[in-house]
Amino acid sequence: MAITRDDVLKALSTVTVDRGGTTLPGSGRLSPVVIDPGNRVMFSILIDPSEAERFEPVRREAEGRVLALPGVSSVLASLTSERAPNAPPPGGAPRPPGPGVPPRQGNALPGVRHIVAVASGKGGVGKSTTACNLALGLSAQGLRVGLLDADIYGPSVPKLLGLSGKPRVLEGKTLEPMQAYGLKAMSIGFLIEPESAMIWRGPMVQSAITQMLRDVAWGELDVLVVDMPPGTGDAQLTMAQATPLSGAVIVSTPQDLALIDARRGVTMFRKVSVPILGVIENMATFICPNCGAASAIFGHGGARHEAERLEVPFLGEIPLTMAIRETSDAGRPVVATDPDGPQAKVYREIAQKLWGNLTGAPAGRAAPRIVIE
Repeated sequence: MAITRDDVLKALSTVTVDRGGTTLPGSGRLSPVVIDPGNRVMFSILIDPSEAERFEPVRREAEGRVLALPGVSSVLASLTSERAPNAPPPGGAPRPPGPGVPPRQGNALPGVRHIVAVASGKGGVGKSTTACNLALGLSAQGLRVGLLDADIYGPSVPKLLGLSGKPRVLEGKTLEPMQAYGLKAMSIGFLIEPESAMIWRGPMVQSAITQMLRDVAWGELDVLVVDMPPGTGDAQLTMAQATPLSGAVIVSTPQDLALIDARRGVTMFRKVSVPILGVIENMATFICPNCGAASAIFGHGGARHEAERLEVPFLGEIPLTMAIRETSDAGRPVVATDPDGPQAKVYREIAQKLWGNLTGAPAGRAAPRIVIE
């Protein structure tokens, strides 16, 4: 049966947010309700960061009331501190931060030692392929690694890892991450139909990312690699502020047009006090599959020079090869399926540098043999 917004609002009107009996819809904290064609319901609750603990029971109750409606397939409800322009903050007038006050950072994820964002200033630079193979390169060092696909509008991880189907729902409504090649993975692509268009505004995107972070049973991880949305808009900025990031990696191609956007990415993370762990130059050279000759189609060395100028680490160059493209399209990433090949060696070396920048020391565990699924 079809679910309407009125149905959802009626269910949410039974949820109160304070002792005075103010309902959730009447509190001014409820975002617009979104219902997709699969009867998945999505909304967020506006809070001040200091109210997160108090409003978590409200969020769970709201989620439960809507999930109990006949026909609802799933509910995506989250707490957010992102508000619309000119909207008053919850709980009264805003208090401007004093000079030198650092941006707010989110609470740590239980069991996860480090969260690393792989970002780019623009799309089309191979960020997702890099994030996937980088995660596998970290795993090859014996580390416990997860991969979160936070690119809501263009999720690529299901394709890159050859995964399909829906994640299992565990006790407490948490999701069990999918697994491939030794990685734990989560993506909005597992929760929607492959051809569905995600026509969401910033707050709903952030709500989805937050729920995939908080409501997934990641378990014990040394590193959670986050494939960030491209660009430097509201979703990226809020993600950087609300998530306890250990650092960020910027992916860029060598040409000037991409480097302009890469600079914006570095600037954004610096403004929210997230360390830059390094810059990667992707598609640095094209390697001819017939003769093996290298051609600098997009130029060469631009990302290295930019890293030096910005005084951030340079992690390495990744060539543009048929092997990387073919294995990515086939859902058999090159680091997992050809671990001794030249392309995998490049990713593993970059992953080792990244781990050193992250911890100050190389990984100490023996590298396991990756089982190809």
